[in-house]
Amino acid sequence: MTAIAMRVICRRSFACMLLLLAACGQPSTPADAAHDDDGGSAAHVASESPTRGLRMDAAAMQAAGIRLAVLQRAQVEEQLRAPGEVVDNAYGTTLITPRVPALVVRRHAKLGDEVRAGAPLATLASVEVSDAQAELRSAEQEWRRVSALGPEAVAGRRISEARIAVDRARARAQAYGLPGTANGSVDGQFTLTAPHAGRITEDAFVVGERIEPGRALFRLVEESTVWVDAKLPTGEVARIEAGSPAVVVAAGHRLPGTVLRAAHRTSETTRSTVVRIEVANHDDLLHGGDFVDVYLDAAGDTATSDSVLTVPTAALVQLEGDSVVFRRDAQGGLVPVPVRTGAVIGERTVIAEGLKAGDTVVVEGAFTLKAQLLKAQLGEGHGH
Repeated sequence: MTAIAMRVICRRSFACMLLLLAACGQPSTPADAAHDDDGGSAAHVASESPTRGLRMDAAAMQAAGIRLAVLQRAQVEEQLRAPGEVVDNAYGTTLITPRVPALVVRRHAKLGDEVRAGAPLATLASVEVSDAQAELRSAEQEWRRVSALGPEAVAGRRISEARIAVDRARARAQAYGLPGTANGSVDGQFTLTAPHAGRITEDAFVVGERIEPGRALFRLVEESTVWVDAKLPTGEVARIEAGSPAVVVAAGHRLPGTVLRAAHRTSETTRSTVVRIEVANHDDLLHGGDFVDVYLDAAGDTATSDSVLTVPTAALVQLEGDSVVFRRDAQGGLVPVPVRTGAVIGERTVIAEGLKAGDTVVVEGAFTLKAQLLKAQLGEGHGH
């Protein structure tokens, strides 16, 4: 190597040393300190962010669907939630139908009418009824005649035959839905009446239509009590006891009910089993065909005999590996508080540690708060 080349190398090495010394002599900036430890900034934010509260006014919380509640100790029983459908109480439902072929002559009630027991519903006419009316009228006249003459003038056999004839004519008339005594008319007309009080929920005929026996003209329903058929997974049905209380929620109203029984059959299509609940239909809120939510008390070991703190399971979120609940602090901020959870009972979770009675916590909208908290952390991280 020549002397010139050696001098060039030495000069370059000396220049590099000067630059390094100059760099070492400069004061470090906050940005340099932040980037000296790879990942140090992110760790700092993650460790401190759970202690920072989010502040939101009432309007913002309402818009975000966030709701607060004060924790109280209480005994908790597990409730099962199931979809339900309102059906007519079959024990208070009657199909109004003629017993003989007949023609509709006149309508006395219409769909939606509330009728009393014995109220006329429809008048019909029938040849068979006319024959029965004539037979009854003739048999009663003959019975009155032989009864007036007495055994002195009429043979005993004739009296017995007249008695049998009138009994048979009355039985035939009653089988057709007629009174047991002749009313003097043999025009074949008869009136169907309401066997009990209730509401007309179906009518499927027009005046002048011929109606065959068994064809329902009206459906009369006594609606003071209705049934609700709740559909549950087959494995849960054994936990529901007959006579246990239930709550039916319809249109924002909570109506108490009682479990009647569970069906001993599983649906082939839904693989669910029907549990039937009887509900007092206050203010005529429930009608056949309505869909409702049903809450049933379930027997099992998850219910608590002692008072415990619980929160809706949806109020719990995972943050940095911990289960947390957002609690309002003294300054009004919503702070994520790590908790230790206990048993899950229905839609609620027992809080073993981390909260106390009287704390105000978020019971709805916890995931929205978590998203806002994470967004704030990301914003701080980019600020560095």
